[in-house]
Amino acid sequence: MRPQPRHELKHEISYGDYEALRRRLAPVMARDPHTGPNGLYEIHSLYFDNFADAALREKIDGAPAREKFRIRYYNNDLSVIHLEKKCKARDLTTKYSAPLTEAQVRALLAGDTGWMRSSEHGLVRELHAKMQTELLRPRRTVDYIREPFTYGPGNVRITFDRAVSAGPADERFLAPHTDVPADVRGLVVLEVKYDRFLPGHLAGLLQLGDRPRQSYSKYEKCRTFY
Repeated sequence: MRPQPRHELKHEISYGDYEALRRRLAPVMARDPHTGPNGLYEIHSLYFDNFADAALREKIDGAPAREKFRIRYYNNDLSVIHLEKKCKARDLTTKYSAPLTEAQVRALLAGDTGWMRSSEHGLVRELHAKMQTELLRPRRTVDYIREPFTYGPGNVRITFDRAVSAGPADERFLAPHTDVPADVRGLVVLEVKYDRFLPGHLAGLLQLGDRPRQSYSKYEKCRTFY
């Protein structure tokens, strides 16, 4: 079954705006049940691109339709790892996912991709084909800390990502992380995701006066500035 396309808006905000927004949202939105006692979790992602940096160039150039592959796990837990493909069509995003094992990821990072050809998951076979035909390769690790909020009507998910850091696209992606280095600029990424509508009262709470919010891509920043 094709996943439900969702609206996805990303903005770079200041730490002060983050504090103001989270105070507004906390009384009306629920905490994500997958977070720890502090309401946070860590995300570890490995992004793919080709040698011409097609995914990076498409983001910088603002291509209206684009896709990117990544491998992701949470909170240093290597027992649950997923390959993901995100397809972007203007403000609508569709995400496809397939499970991977730690051994499979280690094999891929070591250059052993033959097993992907016979995978039971079509997404794994698709990535393998594009690694052969488009020369996709692991290009950058991106780590950060996320604070998520959820709201039932509209299937709304609002997250604040901070302490964004970059790492090499090799076996160190799976190394134990004791913490995530802080982004010295002190900036926060606001992400707003919803299905068909964003409730009006939540849209009102997200307003920041006349201060414009800036579009943001963690992969782009980690490729161009780190």
